[in-house]
Amino acid sequence: MILSQHTRRDFSVRLAAMLPLLGAADSTFSSSTPEDDRNGISNTCERIHQEVVFKAERKRIYEALTDEKKFSQLTDSIMKGASAAEISHEVGGAFSIFGGVIVGRHIELVPHERIVQAWREKDWPVGVYSIVRFQLDEQGSGTRLIFDHTGFPQGASVHLAPGWWSHYWEPLQKYLA
Repeated sequence: MILSQHTRRDFSVRLAAMLPLLGAADSTFSSSTPEDDRNGISNTCERIHQEVVFKAERKRIYEALTDEKKFSQLTDSIMKGASAAEISHEVGGAFSIFGGVIVGRHIELVPHERIVQAWREKDWPVGVYSIVRFQLDEQGSGTRLIFDHTGFPQGASVHLAPGWWSHYWEPLQKYLA
């Protein structure tokens, strides 16, 4: 016969979980909203994670995303006239793409490997930035781009997630072909 061993921590966690069911928890233990705990930690954070394989070397993809002329070329097919891009090559440098619709700063630039940016749409509340991360990993003769986007306003994933495909990955596939 196998008996499972429970620790004091297991007991405490189970007891704390049962307190509201027993009516023994008061407002001291309840959060301001179902999504937040009393420390202000949100449990409703949205996140976008996408992976795309390109038939191109990491260098070409990195340059397409960080060189303003190349970025404008790859986005010109989807936003004629609004594809103007200004992109710094320096960590801490600013970028403005899609004619100023998207702006931000480079947090980390590891040539041909990784790009991390503080990124925002122009109509977001002032001072609100999200974080985007482009990780470029070799995969055979091509590159696997691993993309993560966090910290954007709640509900924005509905248009951001498909936007990455239509404004970045699909034009990038065509540009690299």
